[in-house]
Parts: sequence; structure tokens; C-alpha cells
Amino acid sequence: MVDAATPGAKARLAVRRGKRGDAGRIAEIYNQGIDDRLATFETEHRTAGDIEAWFDANLPLAAVEREGEVIAYAVAHPYRSRPCYAGVREFSVYVAREARGTGAGKAALEGLIELSKADGAWKLLSRIFPENTASLALCRKLGFRVVGTYERHGKLDGKWRDCVIVEKLIDD
Repeated sequence: MVDAATPGAKARLAVRRGKRGDAGRIAEIYNQGIDDRLATFETEHRTAGDIEAWFDANLPLAAVEREGEVIAYAVAHPYRSRPCYAGVREFSVYVAREARGTGAGKAALEGLIELSKADGAWKLLSRIFPENTASLALCRKLGFRVVGTYERHGKLDGKWRDCVIVEKLIDD
């Protein structure tokens, strides 16, 4: 994919397709996101084996490395099983705590857009907690539009949470 010199980053970021060997590190990064309670309704930690299932399903997954270590990733899951939605993917982006604010999330999402196009997708969408201002800003910067807000979409730790829906048409 691409190498990106990122302002404020100490080293170059390399974006590539994720591989099975990344599963353990991706699980670590995802688990940080679960613990932070700002990016997902999930509460149970994931294992490398859980993430390996994504590779078994051949999901588009962009990994971002800095100095040889994966520091961020973005993955796209099928939106629905119905054939009419075959080109719609639901994405998520996670950045290791120590790498937040370095451009790694932007690099991961840009890489995922490329991979998703190559995979035949025509749209990416996501649901983002309104409090997750960094993710909302990233999506806005990359041309995603806010479609609306799901109110009381789910409970996390016993409290209702809303979700902002974003989408971007990615086919040419």
C-alpha cells in the first residue's frame, strides 16, 4: 500500500493489508478500545483466535505499522447478508493508545478505503458514539457524511448510548 510521512510522528507509517500474524496485536489494540468504553458496545476482550476468524472470512483489513509494530488497523465487515447490500461494508478503526494523534487512524482508514474498493464495495458506513469526537473528526476529514443519529441504540455498562451514523460512497 503506501508509506506516509505524518506530521508529529517520530517515524514513518507503513500501511499494508493485514495478515494472520497480526491477529495478536490487533486483539490487543481492540481490547484497549473495549476498555476505553468510547468506541464499541463490546465488553468482552478478544483473543488472537477471534481476530483470525476475520482473516478466514477474508475481510478487508488495513494495518498500520511504525518501526515494524502494528499500531492501528481498520476493518470492514459485511453490512447485511442480503444480496442487495453486497457492496456495503461496516467499518471500524482502532489505534493503540500510545499512537493516538499521530495520523495512524487516518492512514488505516485510507488504506481500508482502497482495500474495500478493490473488494467490490461501493459504500462504507459506521456507527460512532457522539462522545468519540476524534473518530467523528477523522470521518469528516475523509469525506464521510453524517446521516443521522440512532438514539438509545444500545446499553453499555447499563447506560443508554446514542450512535452517529456516517457513510461514504467509495466507488468511482
